[in-house]
Parts: sequence; C-alpha cells; structure tokens
Amino acid sequence: MRRITFSRNFTLSLSRTCQCYCKYCAFATHKAHLYSPAEVEHILDDAERRGAKELLVLTGERPEVNAEVAARLHHYGHEDFVSYVAWACERAIERGMLPHTNLGALGRADLARLREVTASQGLMLESVNPDLVVHQGSPTKHPEVRLETIRAAGELRVPFTSGILVGIGETPAERLEALESLAALQREYGHLQEIILQNFVAHPRYYGAEPAEIADESQRGERPVGPDRPAPSWATPITLADMRLLVRECRRLMPEVGVQIPPNLSDWWLPLVEEGATDLGGLSANGDHISPEHPFPSVHRMRKQLAPRGYALTERLCVYPQYMDPDWLEQGLLDLVKLKFWSFIPRRGSGRREERPIRRELVAGAVARARDGRPLAAEELTALFAETRPEAIEDMRQAADELRRELAGETVTFVVNRNINVSNICTVGCAFCGFGQGRRSPDAYEHSQAEFERRVEEAIEFGATEICMQSGIHPAWTIDDYEGWLRLATRTAARAGADVHLHAYSPMEVHFMAAELPLDEVFARLKAAGLGSTPGTAAEVLHDGVRQRISPNKLPVSRWVEIIEASHAAGLRSTVTVMFGHIEEPWELAELMRVVRELQERTGGFTEFVPLSFIPFHTLLGRTHGIEQISREDNLKHTAAFRLALGRSIPSLQASWVKMGLDAATEALRWGVNDLGGTLMEESISRMAGSEHGVRLEPQDLIGAAHAAGRPAAERDTLYGIRRRYELPVAA
Repeated sequence: MRRITFSRNFTLSLSRTCQCYCKYCAFATHKAHLYSPAEVEHILDDAERRGAKELLVLTGERPEVNAEVAARLHHYGHEDFVSYVAWACERAIERGMLPHTNLGALGRADLARLREVTASQGLMLESVNPDLVVHQGSPTKHPEVRLETIRAAGELRVPFTSGILVGIGETPAERLEALESLAALQREYGHLQEIILQNFVAHPRYYGAEPAEIADESQRGERPVGPDRPAPSWATPITLADMRLLVRECRRLMPEVGVQIPPNLSDWWLPLVEEGATDLGGLSANGDHISPEHPFPSVHRMRKQLAPRGYALTERLCVYPQYMDPDWLEQGLLDLVKLKFWSFIPRRGSGRREERPIRRELVAGAVARARDGRPLAAEELTALFAETRPEAIEDMRQAADELRRELAGETVTFVVNRNINVSNICTVGCAFCGFGQGRRSPDAYEHSQAEFERRVEEAIEFGATEICMQSGIHPAWTIDDYEGWLRLATRTAARAGADVHLHAYSPMEVHFMAAELPLDEVFARLKAAGLGSTPGTAAEVLHDGVRQRISPNKLPVSRWVEIIEASHAAGLRSTVTVMFGHIEEPWELAELMRVVRELQERTGGFTEFVPLSFIPFHTLLGRTHGIEQISREDNLKHTAAFRLALGRSIPSLQASWVKMGLDAATEALRWGVNDLGGTLMEESISRMAGSEHGVRLEPQDLIGAAHAAGRPAAERDTLYGIRRRYELPVAA
C-alpha cells in the first residue's frame, strides 16, 4: 500500500491584522486584531485537550503596522510581533506541541528567531506573476519578495512548506513556472518538505465576525455549509485536468518532496492522490481559518475511501522524518520529538517494521559450530538470540562456558579503575540515555580542573591503574579541551608517582574532535597527550535501523567502524560494547556481531567485548514507551549467545555488574564470561539511567565473586596484563 499522510494540528490565528489588500482573502482585517496572552494560553490548553501534535500559527503580514497592535505588543512586553509569536510557540512546546508558523514574508533575522522555537515554517509562493489584479496593494506578495524569504529559509536550514494558489488570474504556463522556481530552490537547499497545490475558492466577507469561531463551528458540524460563491471576474477557471497536470509536474520536478492537496476545498482530492499526491495537510481540530465555511473531512471517512484503492492514511508530524536531526532542528525540538513522538522518528531498516521467521532447527548445529570457533551465518545467529527453549539455552550455556575455558582459562579478571565523567552536558539527546543534559539543565555539570585533579588523586590513593574518561558531547569543547584533560590526568598522576593508564573518549567524542581534522592526526595528538586506549562505546547496536530509532543523532555504523579502525591503526587498543534489551530484534543483534567479528579479524584491536543491558527507568525510552528491564534469565541467555557469536575472535567477554548486579554477574561466569570489569569508583551513566547496583566495588568484592563461582581471580591492567593473582582459598 502507498502511504498518504496528514497532520493532527490546531490553528492559532494570533493576529488577522495585515498590511496587504489581497482581493481573494477573507481572513485579513485592517483593524486591530491580536489575541492577548491569556487568550493564547486558553487556546493552547484547548489544543492540548484535543490531542493536537502541531500548532499551526497563522497571522496577517506585519500586523504591527497597525498602531494599536504595536501598542498592545509593547504592553505585553514584546518589541515586535515575531517576538510574540516566539513566545506563543514556547508555550505550545511546553504543552508538547510542535509549532509550525506561517507569518508571511519575513527577513532572515526573523526566520532565524523563529527557527529556535519551530519545527517547521511555511510561506506560499502563490504565483510568479507580479502583476496579478488580486495582489494589487500587497507589496509582500511580489514573487521576488516571497522567493527571497523561501531562499533565506533554505540558507538557515529551516524545514519549509510552500506552494502555489491556483485560479487567481495566472496562466497555466505561470503555474509551471512557479513550480520550477520552487524546484530550483529545492535543488540548492533541500529544505522544501512539501508543496501545496491549493485551488482558489471564493469566500464571503466576515465583517464583524471571527473566522476562527466560524471555522470551529463548521468543523464541529454546528454550522451549515454555505452555498458556493460565484467566482470573481479576475479568477481563472480550474479543472481536475489542470490539477492533475500540476501534481505530475510537481512529482517530476521535486520527486523527493511531498505534494499536498487540501481535502476540504474540492471533491477531487482522491483523484489527485491517485495521480501522485502524497499528503492531505494539517486537518485542524478547530477548522480551516482561511476557508472557515469548509470543514475538513474526518480522518475515518478519508481512510475508508482510500483503503479500497490501496492507500494507507497515516499520521505525520509537521516536520518530515528526513529533517529530524540536529542540522535541521534545534535540540529542544528534537528532544520533544523523542519524548512524545518517538514512533515518528525514521527507522531506516530496523526490523521492527517486519516479522522474520526464526529457524529454530538451526540452533543445535549453530551451537556446535560456534563451540568450535567457526563463524555463524546471520540466520544461525538470529536463532541463537531468539532462542527460548530451556534445553537449547542450556546447550548454549555449556558451549559458551567451554569456549571461554579454551580461550581465557579459569581465571576471572578485573581491573582497579575509576570512571571520571568530566561533564554531562550533551547535544546528542539519545532516547535511551539518562545521563546527558542540556547546557541550561539544572542537572548539568562540568568539573573544574581542581575537581578533576582531586578525583584523579583519589583514584591513585585507591590503587587504580586505569582512569576511564567519557563525557557528553559538549558543544563548546574542541580537541584542545580533550587533550587538556589527558595532560592534566598525566601530570596529576606523575606528581603522585603513579603510572595510570588513560582509557578515554568514545567514538562519538572522537567524531566531534575530528570535525576539521583527519582521524590519524586526532589520534596522534591524543596519544601524545597521554591516551592509552579507547572505549568502544557509542556502539549501542551496530545496526543503522536500531540506531536511528533510539539515537538518531548518533554516528552511523560506518563512521563508528571508521573511527575504531583508525584507533587500532594508531596502535590504540579498544573495547567494544553493545547495549541490548530495548527495541532491537534478534536479526539486528546478528548484524552487530557480524560487524564486530569482521572488524576484529581485520585489525585484532579489541581487548574485550562488553554486553550492557539497557536500564530503562530514567530514560525517554523507558518513561514514554513502556520498555521494561530485561530479565536476569534473558540477560544470561544473551551473554552466552554473544560468546558463541564471537568464536575465537575476542578472547575476553565481560559481565557488567553495574547493569546486571554482582549476583547475576557472578552467575554469568558460568555463561561464557571471564572478566568482571572494573571497580569503577564513580559510575554515573548507568546510575542516572536508574541502575540500582551501586557505583563502586572494592577489589575484594570482585575477588569474592570469582571465588564464589569456584574460580581463581586476578587483578589485570587495561590491556590484560596480570598484576596479581588471588587463588582459591584452600579448604580447611
């Protein structure tokens, strides 16, 4: 089926006062019209109650040209009308709605101000004919003025809606010329998400009446639909054939752009969908304020008409999926999308959109092949991760434990280390993270140099041989800052006469350091500053579909691999992690393991594989999507599957006591695990996500866990050199 989209919106006609005198318009007035802040708040509360996802802000052009409107704006504390619009948008965002503004022709500065508080903006080009009778007395309707606004929006990377008004006196050739003008801007900037093909409909004048009230009454069915008005003398007759041609031309000129047909202004929206139109616009809960006597058809009715013809009517947001990233949206708007509208984030390949058969008959053979260290096919790996039969899972456990014994022996290792998360300020906004904070968040922090030195000194006193440093993606930091923290740690350790290994900087952090530098230069500089190895975090699940759903601003898999390969090429070993137990599917974990194993076979640079089960409690995924913490049993099953999937490629498999608890980590020593990780001293990322398993262990705790499993223990360094051994106590 082909998808046809629409948006659930609510219209705020903030001011109908307008400097233009367009002859077709019944919306505008030249009297003072401006809703007060209290009225705006009331309207927004109504919109929230009606479940609107989008606030459509409609206004006249430059209403402050009216002296009374200007005076009211100053009384409300705003220097101009755009400031008041921005205030209204902020109030909408607080209520969980995405603002879309249509204020007429604006300058670059005003577009930029609105970009901070809108998910998208719009301006109809209408026509390229500068001499239309209907636009006399309306200077901002000159096509060059409007094209300049649309161009400026492209330069600012504003997701934008434009379109043409058909039947206002233009010729058929001028309609095509208008579409070609928009297509030229789209080729240059790529910011046009949809084009509206709107047919002119004659309206009565609403002297002394409020179009918003008429529209709301019409939409509720409380007002009879009036008779069609006769077309004015300047109007151009429009036929279905004319509109079909425009749909085809729009698709030809801008195949990547949505084509919107207003479904309330004609009976031909369905034939135009069949011609190639893709969208039915914002179906405002309080009606069409421009054509208030024409209510929108119900979603139910349109869906019933579309379905037999092979079309699925589906909801969208006012910002189209391809623009849901930091290049196009401010972080606050992205955060709102992730918080309330997570399911609209593009999945781009995630298996959640499909069902795949699980070939359980492959499990027995896959377990045997994996026990021998042989690589498994995707279907075999998928079957292991999906397995639920207790007897098959026990076979997986035994094979994983045998493989561990062959590769790593009986000794259970651990490292005495400390985590230092220098700052939790982060611009990325992952839906699974409870750690990262916006710069103005009351929970944001950034350590001073003195505080950082104190933590390094405390780690050395504790006996740490490793300091692990990772932070949020701080918008103000450059590679100089990252080098500075390494040098500060090195100097502090030297003063204490200690040799501390610096295990630092995720691929995400390296990516931001490398904005203008080649990766080999970045790693050379970091090594010179004291970097000893890199954490292979920010991996989540190495499947782009999953990553787009839970962290759409994170690195694609190819970039993560590129950075890790560069780290290994620079002589820096790394770990590799997976965060599992959220929305991933078994075949997506199979793809992760293919990527990891092939990368290890190319470079040999991974020291250990670290499965990290998802902690949902203080994260957007957990709060808004009902994802529960993975069970202990499922966690252990996955642990065995990871060991089998690795074969002989990475000898060391670690259990995270922070994620699963020390008891479960101890049990994991029977499921293919040979390493219990670090003492940590300070674990912020899991704790802020809601982990209940503490932030620090003593070496004796980890030694005791190994002994409880009947295995000797050993303290190691970061690169798995053994520092001291703790044999099993001799029975009395």
